[in-house]
Amino acid sequence: MERLTATQLQEKYAEIFGERPRSCHRRWLIRRIAWRLQARAEGDLSERAQRRATELADDADVRVTPPKTVVLRLRDQRIGDTAPTDPRIPAPGTWLTKTYKGALVEVQVLANGFEFAGEKYKSLTGVARAVTGTHCNGFRFFGLGGRS
Repeated sequence: MERLTATQLQEKYAEIFGERPRSCHRRWLIRRIAWRLQARAEGDLSERAQRRATELADDADVRVTPPKTVVLRLRDQRIGDTAPTDPRIPAPGTWLTKTYKGALVEVQVLANGFEFAGEKYKSLTGVARAVTGTHCNGFRFFGLGGRS
């Protein structure tokens, strides 16, 4: 089987299993074909084991979708309505201060972003861009979590 191409292995799989495989991954096809040939030669599961497998496979009571509360919680985390997970960001309520070109820059850390001069920003980079007028790394601008 090692010398067969993926197409030839797919044909062999179809011959043995009676259906076309959904995969064309050679290693997987070889293993599945070898398993089926061995099961035919050595004997498959006993009737008792097959009954037990059928009982275990009865998934009528298995939940196939997560509860809505979990989905909502995950969606909120993606949006950023929870506390920041980046360890460089201070806790919500913290004030970051920096003197830039003689002016004092004060930024408040919020649960879902940052507030500077009455405007809300999603990132410190956005705040740094508003202050400097050019793009620069917000963590580096405020001296957080990087090299000094």
